[in-house]
Amino acid sequence: MSAYDDYAKEKQDIDALLDQGYTVTGMLETLDGAKVKFDGGEPGSGSVELMLLTADARKYVTTLVFAGLQKAQ
Repeated sequence: MSAYDDYAKEKQDIDALLDQGYTVTGMLETLDGAKVKFDGGEPGSGSVELMLLTADARKYVTTLVFAGLQKAQ
């Protein structure tokens, strides 16, 4: 699988969670990638952790977080 295919898969996973109403509530960068924690907007929906291995996917989710912070201000 190419690097772009890996990124596209991770981006699709992120977008699917966001479309379901989840929000990013935490990120932990490691040498292996980034663990991103998503919490559901509805009671009882719980949380999901997604491991992002590609640098482009990590940049994408960070951009979404900063865009959300800009909207909040």
